[in-house]
Parts: sequence; C-alpha cells; structure tokens
Amino acid sequence: MTKSANAHPHLMQPLDLGFTSLRNRIMMGSMHTGLEDRFYNYPKLAAYFRERAKGGVGLIVTGGISPNRQGWLLPFGGTLSSILDVPNHRTVTQAVHDEGGKILMQILHAGRYGYQPFVVSASAVKSPISMFKPKALTEDGIAATIKAYVRCARLAQKAGYDGVEIMGSEGYLLNQFLCVRTNQRTDDWGGSIDNRMRLPVEIVRQVREAVGPNFILMYRHSVLDLVEGGNTWAEVVHVARALEAAGVTLFNTGIGWHEARTPTIVTSVPRAAFASVAARLKKAVKVPVIASNRINMPDDAEALIASGSVDMVSMARPFLADSEWVNKVAAGRVDEINTCIACNQACLDHTFANKRASCLVNPRAGYETELVYRRAQQPKKVAVVGAGPAGLSAATVAAECGHDVTLFDSSDRIGGQFNLAMQVPGKEEFAQTLRYFSRQLAITGVKLQLQTRVTREYLLRQGFDEVVVATGIVPRTPRITGVERTNVVSYIDVLQRKVTVGKRVAIIGAGGIGFDVGEFLLHDPSVPLPLSIEHWCRDWGVDLRAQSHGGLVEPAAAKPYREVYLLQRKTTRLGAGLGKTSGWVHRAVLQRNGVTMLGGVEYQSIDNTGLHITVNGEPRVLEVDHVVLCAGQEPLTELMPPADAPSIAGAPRFHKIGGAALASELDAKRAIREGAVLAASL
Repeated sequence: MTKSANAHPHLMQPLDLGFTSLRNRIMMGSMHTGLEDRFYNYPKLAAYFRERAKGGVGLIVTGGISPNRQGWLLPFGGTLSSILDVPNHRTVTQAVHDEGGKILMQILHAGRYGYQPFVVSASAVKSPISMFKPKALTEDGIAATIKAYVRCARLAQKAGYDGVEIMGSEGYLLNQFLCVRTNQRTDDWGGSIDNRMRLPVEIVRQVREAVGPNFILMYRHSVLDLVEGGNTWAEVVHVARALEAAGVTLFNTGIGWHEARTPTIVTSVPRAAFASVAARLKKAVKVPVIASNRINMPDDAEALIASGSVDMVSMARPFLADSEWVNKVAAGRVDEINTCIACNQACLDHTFANKRASCLVNPRAGYETELVYRRAQQPKKVAVVGAGPAGLSAATVAAECGHDVTLFDSSDRIGGQFNLAMQVPGKEEFAQTLRYFSRQLAITGVKLQLQTRVTREYLLRQGFDEVVVATGIVPRTPRITGVERTNVVSYIDVLQRKVTVGKRVAIIGAGGIGFDVGEFLLHDPSVPLPLSIEHWCRDWGVDLRAQSHGGLVEPAAAKPYREVYLLQRKTTRLGAGLGKTSGWVHRAVLQRNGVTMLGGVEYQSIDNTGLHITVNGEPRVLEVDHVVLCAGQEPLTELMPPADAPSIAGAPRFHKIGGAALASELDAKRAIREGAVLAASL
C-alpha cells in the first residue's frame, strides 16, 4: 500500500554536523563491490555511486580502500597511497557531487583478514577464515601504519571526498588491536584497554590534525564483537569517548567479526536486531550515532529516528537492491521499493570470492554501464510463460523497455519457487520481492494471465514476436523401491500443499532445498514467524547489553519439533554448495537441532518400517514416518520447439531462462539476471 509522502518525516530531516549538513538521515553504508580494486573500473564505480546519489541518499560510504600494501584485502586491492591515485577517485566524488550527494571514503586496513602474504596484525595470531598467518606489527610498523592512515585521509581530501570513515569493526586491523582475542602484546600497545585502544585513538587524532575541522571523520565502532575475547560494553564506551575526544564527527556502529559464529546480516536475523546497541552508544557520547545491520524498510528506519534512538540509519545492501530507495520513500511510493532480502548471494558471497558484487533482486547493481534498460526503437509483442523470478524479471524489464508483454502462468499467483522459499523460517523477506514484482507488473503495463496453461500452438497463433519460456522445473523422483508409497512426499507437498508430516522424517537430498525443508520441519508452528529479536537472541546466545566479553552467552537449549535425517549420495560435506556467507548459518541451525546428516548414502527401499539405506557398506534402517524428496529437478521445456524443427516464416523466436534453462540447482540470482539480460536485448 502506498503511503503519503509525509509518512516518514523524521527520516527525511537534514542532519546538521556543524560545518556541513546531510540532506536526510539515510546513509548508504560501505559495501565492497570489487570495482574499487582496479583503476580502470572507476568509471563504472562512479556510475554506480551516481545512481545512488541521484536516488536521494544523504551520505554514501565507499567500499574499503587500503592505506598501504600491508592493508590490502587482496593482492593489488584498492589503495590510496599516492597522488597518482587521486584522479581516479575524483571521478567518483564528482559523480556524487553532481547529484547533490556527499560521499566518504572508507579507510580499511584488513589486518589478518587480508587475502595476501603481507598481512600484519597486533599479534601473530592467524584468523580461522584466512589463509595467511600475520606478522605482529613492530613499534616502527605501528608508526608507519599511523602515517599511512594520515596520508590516505589527506589524499582523500584532495580527491574531493567529504570525509573518511575509519573502519574499526568487523574484526579488521583496528578491531584486532582493540580486543584481547587478537592483541596479545605485552608492550604499550597491549594489555589494558587504554593500551589496546592507542592505535585507533592516535590514528583519529592525527587524521583530524591533518584534515582540519571541516572534514567529516566517521569511525565504524565495533559495539558488539560476538567473538570470545571481545570487549565488554564498558570497554566499548570507554573507547568511544576517547575517539570522540580525538576528533570523531559521528559514529557508525559495527556488529560482529567476520569470523563470528553468530549471524549478523543474513535474512534470518530479525530486522533492526542490533539497533538497541547503537541506541545505548548514543546515550554515552555527544556526537551523532548511526544504527546498522538488517534495516531495509522505511517504517523501521523512521521509528528509530523518530524515537530519538539514533541519529541516522545505515543501509548498504538495500541500495544495491534499489538505488531509488530514498526518492521512493520521499514520494510515498514505499510499495515500489525493491527490498533487499539479505540473501548475500550476489553481494557478500561474490565479495568473499573476489568477484564483482551485484544483487540477486537487482542485477543492474554494479553493472550500471553494462546492463542498461533502453526504450526499444521497435517495440515487440512478447510472451513470457512462467511467473517465477525469471519470468517476472523478463516481463517487467521488457515492458519497461517499451515492449507489449503478456505474462502467463498456470498458478493462481505469481512467484513460482519464491512462494515456497518464503515459507521457510528466516526467509520471510522473500515475500517482499513478490510484492515488488506485483507492483512492477502494474506500473509497466504487463498483461498478466494467471491460471492459464498455454501450448506452443497457442503461442504460435497469437502473433508474438518473442516467446520467453520461464516455466521452471518439475521435481525429480529418484528410482527407489517404494518411492510411490503414501509416506513419501515431495518438497512441494510439504512447503506448498502443506501435507501433514510425521514427527520422524528423512530428507533425501541435501542441496539448498533440502536444508530449507529441514529448517521448515524443525520449526514449531506455534512459534510466530518472523522470530522476535528476544527469541532470536536466546537461540544464538547473544547478549545485546554486552555485559559479557563480546556479547556472547550460552544459547538456549534447542527444542526441535521433529527428528530429522538429512541425506545425500555425495561423500562431500553436506551443505558444501551453499552460499559462503550464509551456508554456515543453515548448517549451524540443523546441527543445533540435532539433525543427523549423512553423506555417501545408497537408497535401497522404502516400506512401512521407514527408509532402508546403506552407508559405507553398512545397511541401516531409518525408522521414520515420512520421506521427503528433495532430490533435484528436471527442466520443464515442453513449450520449446524441437531442435530440428524447420523454421517457419513469421514464427516467434523462443528463449528459455531460469530453471527451464538449467535445473540442476535452482538459482534465483541466475534466473533474475537471465531474465533482465534477455529482456534488455530484445
């Protein structure tokens, strides 16, 4: 439902920083795209930021830029250490300023998180998620690092940035100095919190001296480390006040280290879960404080500002999903927002694989100069068959480009596999994507025909110029004796048809769908979804008051609703193909709930007793009430003309995308991108 233009007045208020003002209370937080790392990509980076500045965001922060070689995230990563680097950065700042925006450059020293052999840290303690063991910085090394930060900030000023953000959270170098987990020094840079905080405080002090008073100096402060050996709340506040005295303009808040075993940004984390921690920091300091993590919709952001809890909200991934987020809110077009679903599949998963970041729901993100939706010079009559993610993407982009589009689906609703995904606990946000596409169908004028099963012959008769086959998949039924029994159901039966499943279940297939079904079956239906912040904190052992080191406490004992077995034929680790930054969360949920995970399984038969299998040559019987099939899919391509069919004059061109093109593993990221790319090329 569209809200009035004044529904979020506090969010749209300027923020006065004394020497300058921000046009609203919304910040696009730092998000490493990979474009920062190569000078020849800076025109693309400029276009990416230009769209967000034009979209109305009050303040933009770049991806991390290293102050020196030791701080590289990856070999030859983005660095600002020479005057020769300045022209590339001016391309970026000019683009943002042309659109009336302000932009900070994030100075990020990776410390022991660097994917390169020159890594350094407070102590020679290797990270569990990194390849290289760091060298401990010497006294001279510390002095050189401080100088590198100062030089980097001065060069950023020369390049036209409105300020810098000094990255002090997420487990990067300054965070490594701050916590005893990684700072085991016995000199004046280790031991007490006053010694451990010397490096960030000295960097802030010297940077402020170098850039003068009229330059934004934001510090990303780790307010909840979520690792053993992290800081207590008293230490967090003590550091913040010292940084404030040293010259910080405002605080951005960081939650968790990258190596933390507590999720902080995946879709299962409740919205604004950590905002209360930022609110506590605001009470402890005098400069403005920014809330971050899992804030993706304006009502939540407005409530935080209106209540006085924080001064500003930071959103990174939501601006990948929709560059026009702010303008849509300001105009009362909230229902048109392409909401970030916190899936991480095209952004953080790409970043940690050293690939260019993009967005599952917006494939143009990071590709603004390459994937362009231009008005067609010769509009075509286009049929799209299948209203899943691939078909929705193709239909709306084709219509946006001026084509006459009809979208067919045999179901009574749009969404395809997303209707199944949004049933899974922690994936409720997927419904937002369908709300967005539903609105886009109306805005772009797509003719939607639901409950309509079309044939190839019908499509040929209707005079379409292009036919996009996005019909998706059909579940694969494995050849197992007894698979036709009533105690055998598919994942579609479970998630869509709501078939009642017994208390003991075996799931055949441990891909993404198998894990999703496992989480669905483990959840007690009497517990409302999405989970409350309090319930989620109990499950994961999070103390938002950070009275313990790192804010970690003993999680509540799991109470699984069912006894579940998750099985696969492969001998590899179950869940190995899941997303790098989210897969571990799914594995942890199942492990905590006592799911038995077995690989190298041979399926023998199914009978009244349950599922008969062989594991490592040893026969076993799993006494289960139901067997759920998640054993892959087959593409549904019956509408495609045979490969050897003769060409017919005036016949439409047929294209297949999404699951219909490749069904081996359902991939919404690929499906939505394929739909958009195809539509833009028609």
